[in-house]
Amino acid sequence: MAVIVTKTGASSDSPKDIGIVVEGAKVVTGLEGVPRACCVLLGLTYALNLHYPRHLKYTFEVLQKLFLELDASKLSNRVQSLRSK
Repeated sequence: MAVIVTKTGASSDSPKDIGIVVEGAKVVTGLEGVPRACCVLLGLTYALNLHYPRHLKYTFEVLQKLFLELDASKLSNRVQSLRSK
């Protein structure tokens, strides 16, 4: 799973396209921005019943449980430590 930002040139600040890749295939393109792409990625994760990538497990947990407050009562020790800071 990944959010992909394609730029038009090396020095341009505006992206040409923002999309989402799941298991090596582009599933969504033409998103408005990276924050929207992150929300859509979380929605796809729920809708398709996917597991979070092992190396991004805590990143997704923070997005889900701290920022979106979904299932916020069950935090891992690492995320609980971050929340208390």
